[in-house]
Amino acid sequence: MELASEDLLRLNVLLARPLEAVRIDEASMTVHALDGGREAVVRLNPNGRTENYLRRVRELLSQNALGSPGGYPVYIQRWTRMGQARDESLERLLLLGEPEAVVAVVHAPGLTDELARRAWWAMPDAANARRMLAHEAVARGSMGTVLAEYLVDYLPFEEDSVAIMDTVRLVLQPGLIDADRRRRIWGKGAHKNIYYVGFLQAAPDELPCEYPASPLFDALAPRLRAPAQAGNALAALLLRCLDAPGQGFARTVETVLRRPGDQEVVVALIEVIRRYFAAAAPPDAEPLDDMSGALDEARALCTAPPQGHDDTRAAAAREVLECAPQARAALEAVLALARVDEPMIAPIFARTTATGTLMRRKIEPVAGPILEQFARLRGTGGS
Repeated sequence: MELASEDLLRLNVLLARPLEAVRIDEASMTVHALDGGREAVVRLNPNGRTENYLRRVRELLSQNALGSPGGYPVYIQRWTRMGQARDESLERLLLLGEPEAVVAVVHAPGLTDELARRAWWAMPDAANARRMLAHEAVARGSMGTVLAEYLVDYLPFEEDSVAIMDTVRLVLQPGLIDADRRRRIWGKGAHKNIYYVGFLQAAPDELPCEYPASPLFDALAPRLRAPAQAGNALAALLLRCLDAPGQGFARTVETVLRRPGDQEVVVALIEVIRRYFAAAAPPDAEPLDDMSGALDEARALCTAPPQGHDDTRAAAAREVLECAPQARAALEAVLALARVDEPMIAPIFARTTATGTLMRRKIEPVAGPILEQFARLRGTGGS
């Protein structure tokens, strides 16, 4: 099938311009092109089956952009969503009129703020916006606020839990939304605590909630500041957890962990905990598969003899307890939470697809001990 002569002429005239991006509206049979910030439109007049006609149009676009009418499928099979697009080819991919080509650009490591502007014009959807905001160059560029505003407005319609968490985390990057919008998103967590997870991922010590420091903080801070400033990671982490921002973190984690909606939320929350307490974790250690092992390890570190134990964590723990013996319960909690990791929850989720109340019952052997450690950090748990 050949293109209608009128369409061929108009498309060739269009493609003679220095275009920035092309998209095809199959419903209205129109080709749209971005030309110097302005939009040009060519209405197609198919002389045969629509799908065959559109294939010929795309072959013409591919010939113009890549030098081969059959080049597009090869490029897409190789690049698609894997982030493998060559940086020098990204501009040409946006001239193919193919959604998957736009996705390839969006996922490319070499995405720039300017390319993001063109890609957004070509295919404005939430998944692309999230992917582009994950690029520092885009988040800090002129498109950052544009994409963040779209995602915030779209957030009430988002149903996928991972997409909600990712959206909140991404729009909370510095400079993208104002304090009022930040507070409003936080407020949604009162009805759907998955929103809190995005905050915990993006700004665990800058949550828009107010909690006082732990009752232990005033007593321990004068004793632990010196070792913390001298490089004792456990002392620094303990002070972080006991101060007001750390207490906000603890309370928010507890809120989500008591009523997670689905498995994705639990896994994300486990990762939040792991990262927050990473400074107290042993380097290159095998992950533990239950909390009892983490608690046993924490107790052992806090009772290690002064000699004969060269573990740096044990040495740091001894220094903390020498400076502040009353910190033992909180220190054990920090050490145990540092060992929280996905392998603790993976065996449970491998055997069930449960959500809601049933899922919460199944994860109790992991969630219960974690909550107990946070209670100790808040000064309300056992010694």
